[in-house]
Amino acid sequence: MMRRLLVFLILLLVTPAHAQPRGPTVLAAASLQEVLTDASVVWARQGHPRPVLSFAASSALARQVRAGAPADLFISADEEWMDDLARADLLAPGTRAVLAGNRLVVITPRANRVRLTIPTLARTLAAGPLAMADPAAVPAGRYGRAALERLGAWDAVRGRVVRAENVRAALALVERGVAPYGIVYATDARASAGVRVAGVFPASSHPPIRYPVSRLRNSRHPDAEGFRRFLLSPRGQAIFARHGFTRP
Repeated sequence: MMRRLLVFLILLLVTPAHAQPRGPTVLAAASLQEVLTDASVVWARQGHPRPVLSFAASSALARQVRAGAPADLFISADEEWMDDLARADLLAPGTRAVLAGNRLVVITPRANRVRLTIPTLARTLAAGPLAMADPAAVPAGRYGRAALERLGAWDAVRGRVVRAENVRAALALVERGVAPYGIVYATDARASAGVRVAGVFPASSHPPIRYPVSRLRNSRHPDAEGFRRFLLSPRGQAIFARHGFTRP
């Protein structure tokens, strides 16, 4: 009996008290930080291990998946990077779905009271600098370039663009006063106390902003599919709505 007690005490000493089961690893677009953090908290309160969240530009995350990074779910800010992984046969069949939508806006530091309209947008942004996620690869930047091209403003603006690695980095440039204007999602502007929306791009000026989610083919975590379905469920969608995302 004493020997069993001694073994038990040794196990208590060598096992970290803080050790917790790890939830599924989620690679998600940078603009999803607040909403997915809230969703993961709600999920954990239901008795599940809290998901491990990793945020970056969708382009960077897709490249990580292609390089073999271990992960369970991928959530992109556009369909193109999800298509890229689908072509590489890296998605679990039947698990791709559109999770949410968004709007594209021009932001400025909160103290700047300028209101941009379509007629004044090109002239104002051409004065630069203009903070944008990289328009060559990052979804927010590609949406922004498409909108400026549609409005006939890209040629005037392109030489003034400060390219950021993701949409949150573009937001930070405006927050810090490095750029007087930036193009981000409406939910990014809502998440920052340091900026305000100076103008909103018409939805018709760029491709629809969609956030597809999919389980990855190599995922083995038992909670991965459950968390994916939770995000798509009415309860999960209500969390997205509270953060200003539009319905898919």
